[in-house]
Amino acid sequence: MPFGKYFTVIALTALKFFNGPIAGIVMDLTWYETAICSIIGMMAMVTLMSFLGKQIQIWISNYRKTKPKLFSKRSRFAVKIWLKLGVWGIACFTPLFFTPIGGTLLALSFKVPIPKILLSMLVFAVFWGIVLTFAIFQVSELRHLFM
Repeated sequence: MPFGKYFTVIALTALKFFNGPIAGIVMDLTWYETAICSIIGMMAMVTLMSFLGKQIQIWISNYRKTKPKLFSKRSRFAVKIWLKLGVWGIACFTPLFFTPIGGTLLALSFKVPIPKILLSMLVFAVFWGIVLTFAIFQVSELRHLFM
């Protein structure tokens, strides 16, 4: 079993969700191995950030020299998602627009309970893990047809 390849996909997905499926193609993993590793990677980071997130937010605020902008394009987008869709919206858009780290910290900043964060992130990690991995693998196969 290629545990090094699995770990690489898990680690890359934990940082940015799209990196996992791309790494899976590069490392010649099957699409379902890549999807499973992508789900594990996202949920590992979400779990870690859920329990350490508040401490990280406090640490960052202590070392920040200037106050962050209250209204930026990104914060307005996040608040709009929160107001319309709640934690499920944040979880849905975490793999697409936010990173697993950012999406979890965002949910924590809206004071969502940790079990609800974990459940909603798991649902969308499974959904986007399967959909994005399958789509990226299909595009990769099309590339081979035209070369």
